Order: sequence, then C-alpha cells, then structure tokens
Amino acid sequence: MTYKLVQSEASRHRVAVWRELRRAGAVPLQQATWVVPTGPGFDEAVERALALIERADGSVVVLDVDPASPGVAVVEELFTAEREEEWSEFVSECDKFEAEVAGEIAKEKFTLAELDEEEQNLERLQRWHRELRSRDLLGAPSQGSAEQRLKECMEALEDFAERVFAARERP
Repeated sequence: MTYKLVQSEASRHRVAVWRELRRAGAVPLQQATWVVPTGPGFDEAVERALALIERADGSVVVLDVDPASPGVAVVEELFTAEREEEWSEFVSECDKFEAEVAGEIAKEKFTLAELDEEEQNLERLQRWHRELRSRDLLGAPSQGSAEQRLKECMEALEDFAERVFAARERP
C-alpha cells in the first residue's frame, strides 16, 4: 500500500502523481491513499510517482502489506472492480470503433485516408488493451469478452481494408 501526500498548493504536481498512479492501475482508497501491487511495471510506476512527489517537495509514506493479511481480500475486490470499469470502457470504445467503420462502409467512403485513420484508431485500442492486460493481475471477469471485442474490431478493419482496395481497383 502506498500513501501519497503532495502539498495542497501544488495541484499540478498532485495531478501528475494521480495520473502516474492511475496509468499503473493503482486503486485509490481515500484521498491521497493508493494501493499498488508490486511487480514489473508497477514498481517502476511507483518510482516515477515518488520522483514526482519529491520534485514537488511533497511527503510520501510507503507501506508494504502482507498478502496473507485479512484486508487484502477487500483490496483485491477493489482492484478487480477498477479493472472491470476499465474493461467496460474499453468495450464501449470498441463498439464506437465498429460503428465508425460500419458508417464508413454505409457511406462507401473507401479512401486510403479513411483506412489510415481507422488503422490508427485500432492501434490505439490495441495499445490500450495491452496496458489494461498488463495491470489486470487478478483477471477481471470482463477481460475475455474485451479481448473478443478487440478481435471483432480487427476483423471489421480487415473487411473495411478489403473494400477500400477493391474500390481502388474499380475503373
């Protein structure tokens, strides 16, 4: 468990710490109190947050929690709930992506520029998926369905790409 305190007049520093911890998948327990698992990716994020706090002349207390302690189950539930929210948002973005591609197909907007744009959108989803998987240590229930949705997005883009190239071959 990590406790962070950054001086109140330095809101930009607090926001930078908050972003770093959120990016790592930390779970806020209450104001200025975060839980972060240990391990690759997480330890580096905590180090970056600690450096941000030190630069802001803030204070920090880091507490290690015994995994066998009774409170860990509650923390695991919180951690899984946070990941579930993230997976839900990810699936929602997959829905938007597929709707966008379907809209371009309906309009027959089969241009290379549109294909490039949709490829960039899919790459963003793929990066996000990798980030979520890397911090979902406990395997939230929605992880599998989110992975399936990403595959469906990839298939939708492949279909769109085939249509773009077919349209370019027509006289």
